Amino acid sequence: MNVRLPKPQLDGHVSLEQSLARRRSIRNFSNKPLSLQEVSQLLWAAQGITSSHGFRTAPSAGALYPLKVYAVTGNVDKLTAGVYLYDPGEHELHIATEGDLRSALTGAALGQDAILGGAVNIIFTAIYEKTTWKYGQRGIQYVHMDAGHAAQNVCLQATALGLGTVTIGAFRDEKVSEVLKLPRDEVPLYILPVGRP
Repeated sequence: MNVRLPKPQLDGHVSLEQSLARRRSIRNFSNKPLSLQEVSQLLWAAQGITSSHGFRTAPSAGALYPLKVYAVTGNVDKLTAGVYLYDPGEHELHIATEGDLRSALTGAALGQDAILGGAVNIIFTAIYEKTTWKYGQRGIQYVHMDAGHAAQNVCLQATALGLGTVTIGAFRDEKVSEVLKLPRDEVPLYILPVGRP
């Protein structure tokens, strides 16, 4: 099942400078759901296409784009709970697994409650070979830089939308891979739970 996302908005009421000043790590969320428009905006900020050449919202070494973005949803209006893969080219979601897997993801991340409480968890994974074929071992560092750029975009976009998020890197890779059913060449790097403060 594919879910076509609403078009991202290219202007907002909060300036970049305001987002930078207000950005904080937020771990506690209300039970109010996110809208599909908000999820669309967050995913576009993470890896959305911004040019006819396929360039994206976040820089990538050699424009190789080794990152994949997943949304583990549990409390989003008009979106069935599940694990979705974001398709930047079509700006849509592809269902990977149905059901609310936030509890399983929390367990894989050492019991961090922000994951369970987040309306959606945005997860960055990487296929290192997409970068290392060109840059060798140095490419691993570039992939990590790519993930940092993209995660900061999500943090700033969440702030601009009046939402909260926190970046989480403490988790068991193999357990997160099991929850997402990742192929062997794909490695989880980052989890960002997002919700209403």
